Amino acid sequence: MPVFFKLKSRYFLLAVLVLLILPAKAFSAPDQEFSQEDMQALKRFSHVLDLIETNYVDEKDRSEVVNGAIRGMLQSLDPHSVYLTPEEYNEMSESNSGEFYGVGIEISVENGQVTIVSPIDDTPADRAGLKSGDTILAVDGRPTQDMTSNETISAIRGPKGSTVELLIMGKDSAAPRTVKIVRDAIPMTSVKVRELENGYYWVRINRFIGRTTQELTEEMRKIAKKGEVKGIILDMRNNPGGLLDESVHVADMFLSEGTIVSMKGRNEKATRTYSATAQAGDITVPMVVLINSGSASASEIVAGALKDHNRALLIGERTFGKASVQDVIALPDGSGIKLTVARYYTPSGKSIQAEGISPDIEIPFEPSQEKDANTPTWQIREQSLAHHLEGDDPGKTAAKPKDEEAEKLLLQDNQLRMALQLVKGLPRFKEVQ
Repeated sequence: MPVFFKLKSRYFLLAVLVLLILPAKAFSAPDQEFSQEDMQALKRFSHVLDLIETNYVDEKDRSEVVNGAIRGMLQSLDPHSVYLTPEEYNEMSESNSGEFYGVGIEISVENGQVTIVSPIDDTPADRAGLKSGDTILAVDGRPTQDMTSNETISAIRGPKGSTVELLIMGKDSAAPRTVKIVRDAIPMTSVKVRELENGYYWVRINRFIGRTTQELTEEMRKIAKKGEVKGIILDMRNNPGGLLDESVHVADMFLSEGTIVSMKGRNEKATRTYSATAQAGDITVPMVVLINSGSASASEIVAGALKDHNRALLIGERTFGKASVQDVIALPDGSGIKLTVARYYTPSGKSIQAEGISPDIEIPFEPSQEKDANTPTWQIREQSLAHHLEGDDPGKTAAKPKDEEAEKLLLQDNQLRMALQLVKGLPRFKEVQ
């Protein structure tokens, strides 16, 4: 009787797996047959499942075991293909459209290491000093070595006002440190704008969510009403990416023609090319783009398109190097999978996977020193002296930051200071060429 039950259970499972897989084979690859090798693989799976249910030391729910198998199957493909429980699926949807609570970081899991791609601006993680490239060794004492990225994210998220304890190994540190962070609502605004000098604007995109293009369009309309826009610094440092369509729309705002990005996958739906079109609202002023190792995925699409079309000068540091595209596919029970379906290529046809985009001018970020916090960003010159002689244009004075916030931004950020100087000189540089 037990033997008969085992056999019956095993063949029942095999039959279910065949029914599940045959339609997928039939619709996605009609030229392929369900081979003997496929049958053997399914038999092996059902046999192992039967052994677990019969012999494992503790009784396990079949659904839990199968979910674990699906999770492991996807995890074996690449760091970005993952299984999402119904809770994780909802959290992912919220992070792209609604409000959620956490610390505000984007992470990646490679070789069992949970690495911070970038902290999000104005979040608890950003204020706690977490940096791109830092490794999370444990969450509330639980090691992350055997956790998927979504398991780690779920552990880090929690109610507003609650505390999470992270064991962090800094990329330049000799020993780990414990960081306690109070969870908060993660701001969903993705675009910030600040006028640095008369007509020169810092435009910060911290990630690409469902309304990034709308936010950027609204901000650009506001600054256009103030007067002439002479130049833009597009800051995508520590931008972990986000929605592909949003990155394409943003790039299109600065380009009037040509390829933005191309995708190549195994099936037609994943193979396509996105191109720029001329629009009434196209932004044509001189541009500098700021990038670093925390600039990933969608932000690399924008940077790559602007660089390949010689639309902007890129300065900073080499980007993260994620050139794969994931589809989020809902499953009937409310769970889902995030599956890598294509590789993307910059307009020049280059894949930046694991390489990243190199800036035109490489400038490492140099943190400002506390002792220099009150040092002005300009130096004493002739015009600063009392009773100095006026030049031929007495009304003309050296440009200074428009407000204290702009002055603070420039003081603390050597890359931004360089970007401002370069964007002011771009029209002249182009004339020389």
